[in-house]
Amino acid sequence: MPSTPFQHKFKRRRPKRLGPRDQVLREWRGINVKELEKTHGNKSICAGTVVKNVLGALQLDKRRAESEVVKVWNQTIDPAIIAHAQPVNLHRGTLFVSVDSSVWLDEIVRYRRHEIQQRLQHAMGREMIKKISYRIG
Repeated sequence: MPSTPFQHKFKRRRPKRLGPRDQVLREWRGINVKELEKTHGNKSICAGTVVKNVLGALQLDKRRAESEVVKVWNQTIDPAIIAHAQPVNLHRGTLFVSVDSSVWLDEIVRYRRHEIQQRLQHAMGREMIKKISYRIG
């Protein structure tokens, strides 16, 4: 007969018997690993989740698109312009182009700006290249 009204609900559990591997590890380490594993819980993370988070942090899609801009630039733009102007950076839809002299900057901005922008937007997409900024440097 239980001495208190709650003792019949909570039965005393016998400790689980350790397997041979766990017994050897317990003796070798001097501690019971099962108790530590229970207190720390299972904090393992799926490898797919880790890879996805790392790739997201590195922004590889964005960097790949930046490298593709240089390839598209060299394929679609006039070789005379390529000799004097090269894309430097792509940031939030703005392509930054470095031009080697003010004469070529004037030539591109006055006469070739719309043609270059249309060709790049046709090749890369309008959302990728919204505008182009030319700078001497």
